[in-house]
Amino acid sequence: MSEAVRIQTIDGGVTAAKGFEAASAAAGIKYQGRDDMALIYSETPCRAAGTFTTNVVKAAPVKWDQKIVAESPYVQAVVVNSGIANACTGAEGYGYCEETAEEAARVLGVPENAVLVASTGVIGMQLPMDRLKKGISLLREAKGAGAEKGTAAAKAIMTTDTVHKEIAVQVELGGRIVTIGGMCKGSGMIHPNMCTMLAFVTTDAAISRELLQRAVSADVKDTFNMISVDGDTSTNDTLLVLANGLAGNPEITEEDEDYRAFAKALSEVNTCLAKKMAGDGEGATALFEVKIIGAKTKEQAVTLSKSVVTSSLVKAAIYGHDANWGRILCAMGYSGAQFDPEKVDLFFESAAGRIQIIENGVAVDYSEEEATRILSEPEVTAIADVKLGTESATAWGCDLTYDYVKINADYRS
Repeated sequence: MSEAVRIQTIDGGVTAAKGFEAASAAAGIKYQGRDDMALIYSETPCRAAGTFTTNVVKAAPVKWDQKIVAESPYVQAVVVNSGIANACTGAEGYGYCEETAEEAARVLGVPENAVLVASTGVIGMQLPMDRLKKGISLLREAKGAGAEKGTAAAKAIMTTDTVHKEIAVQVELGGRIVTIGGMCKGSGMIHPNMCTMLAFVTTDAAISRELLQRAVSADVKDTFNMISVDGDTSTNDTLLVLANGLAGNPEITEEDEDYRAFAKALSEVNTCLAKKMAGDGEGATALFEVKIIGAKTKEQAVTLSKSVVTSSLVKAAIYGHDANWGRILCAMGYSGAQFDPEKVDLFFESAAGRIQIIENGVAVDYSEEEATRILSEPEVTAIADVKLGTESATAWGCDLTYDYVKINADYRS
């Protein structure tokens, strides 16, 4: 890709791109005293792409969206609720997806098959459709452009999240400024096997449906697939990307410089959202990043980094600000990837500095106090060089705290 590609981060989220509106509403689906429904709406039809959970147990909204993304000529709206996941709800739950799309189509004046739906929350409960339908009317009344509307929507889809998550960037394609914005929710039941969360990305780029899906499918491997909080892959994982073409750039129909620039900007958005989720893991006090460098293959680097970032013992050590490097080497060793442990160099890094812990598989003479200071920052990185080649991979997770158990012990109540 040309070095001239410049991606600029701007304020906003799903309403940053031209032609997109959003809204939030309090429907009382499960939560009281807060907004629990969100709408994303495009003034014009959108090309749509998506990736979904690999869990065999798929929530009704996942099945609905898979069908719409694959078969519908275009998409124009997304309706999201938090509190109830509409998972393990059988034919009745799928019928509620159809009812939701029908009501949104009626209220918004778009075709039923142009409406995507998403749900997050408790598994096994049926949606209260009277409240949800009223919520759709409230969303129609509240929808509008502007950053505030996008932020309100990002807050409405939260469950155990402690902060809302959104990002927007701009990049020049074909002489036109193209904007990509996104929002997501995710804090628990997060494990890298697709993307365990709800994420919605909007763009005013003109791009073919085929290439939009290609860019999305390729990018999740290095972004949402590389995060883990607790090792549990959800039933509701959904990433949806909508492109309405209003930026006016020449339509991207082949893998040229514009496609690569778009893919790079999309990756910037997805990486930011993925890291925000990992850092906001239930009960977490730190974002934990694991970089494997010097790997022989990309697959080897991915396997090693995921094994470390998902280790409960490593995560607990990060919470304790303890440079317990043996746990990291151990997690690498049982990953299934082949390497020579007597060649591994390990470093810890944060805003407080960088320190080498082991060289060629053996501890160096480092300061425990210095290591603890580095590990006490809200963002901590472990870097392992396996000295086998030039490939690398990065995974993101969080520390494991007492509060994780507290949060999940009584989630349904």
